[in-house]
Amino acid sequence: MHSFTHGDDLSTRRHLLAVADQMAEGLQTANAAIEAQRHLPQKIAQSLADAGLYRMFTPRHLGGHEVDVHTFVLVIERLARADASAAWCTFISCTSAIIAGYLPEAEAQLIFHKPDLKLAGVFAPRGRARPLVRDGVAGYLVSGSWPWGSGSRNADYVSGGCLVMDAAGKPELLADGTPNVRSMLFDATEVEFTDNWHVMGLRGTGSNEFAVHEVFVPATRSVALMSDVPLPKPLYKFPVFGLLGVGIASVALGVARLAIDSLVELATEKTPQGSSRLLADRASTQEHVARSEARLRAARAYLLDAVDAAWEASLQPGPISIDLRRDIRLSTTFATEEAAAVVDRMHRMAGGSAVYESSPLQRCLRDVHVATQHIMVSESTYEVAGRLFLRLPTNISMI
Repeated sequence: MHSFTHGDDLSTRRHLLAVADQMAEGLQTANAAIEAQRHLPQKIAQSLADAGLYRMFTPRHLGGHEVDVHTFVLVIERLARADASAAWCTFISCTSAIIAGYLPEAEAQLIFHKPDLKLAGVFAPRGRARPLVRDGVAGYLVSGSWPWGSGSRNADYVSGGCLVMDAAGKPELLADGTPNVRSMLFDATEVEFTDNWHVMGLRGTGSNEFAVHEVFVPATRSVALMSDVPLPKPLYKFPVFGLLGVGIASVALGVARLAIDSLVELATEKTPQGSSRLLADRASTQEHVARSEARLRAARAYLLDAVDAAWEASLQPGPISIDLRRDIRLSTTFATEEAAAVVDRMHRMAGGSAVYESSPLQRCLRDVHVATQHIMVSESTYEVAGRLFLRLPTNISMI
């Protein structure tokens, strides 16, 4: 286990990036095994947790790093250059830990006392929760199933979003007329898994469907991420959906970085069929590598700019503005799209070499195009952001 003493944000960042670098070689060696198993081997998930990488968003007073979001981007990006699935599961565990900022203190201490805690979860309200008092304990009786349970096979606890139902069996409404949606935290032993993650890319994320059937969840293990008041800390002012988008974009940027690096390495060694010159000597290769570098760096800079602006705002009293939240969502979608475009170009430039399983480029292609399918970085982001730029009435529930 890696020891860590909390210091300022910069020393925390250096420490976590050094840890990510230390783990990179082992992750690269395990690429094929991770894909073949279709979820992270428990030994790898445990090593990531032991290294503290799953606790980037866990409150400091609970033993976490509570990092600034810029640091989170850099660490996830670096892990993704080594293995995109491991990076994805790391960001999922981190964003799932945001719940610690909302739980009652006694409950948070009970759950987060483990230094190697592994979490997973889905925010989408695919479950139904009926209020119930059992043995004098107020809580909910919960049933539901959730697809896209990335990292859940490795987790100690798994959360699922639920609609709270009233006595008539209809969704309970809050004072503003919106449904009462709460995230319920389940012990992993209460969760059933369906082995249905047979996919093109990000194969090692184990994003299977999971379900619970009439599981009792104490009220102290449920939070309303949209309406409850979290810890008064900068990190917990960030919108949960924005943080999800940031995680996806960070993985995509790391994959694109690997794609460029892999093409550059190949180009200095490969002489294309029918040519007497190295691939690197072709003007088209030089141009496309340069254009791809510019696209990737521009997209990355926009993401970090949006994240940093929101972080600065989070240090001040009051909430993060809608404009800054809009920019987070827009920059994450744009970064993911640009990363995919860069990977496509590098894969195309590599020619036939890129179709073999031994080439990192074929894995980059598959992984990045699964990342682009996530709803948090879908094309609908542009419509919502465009409406906000144009000052039109807009549903901002997902911003």
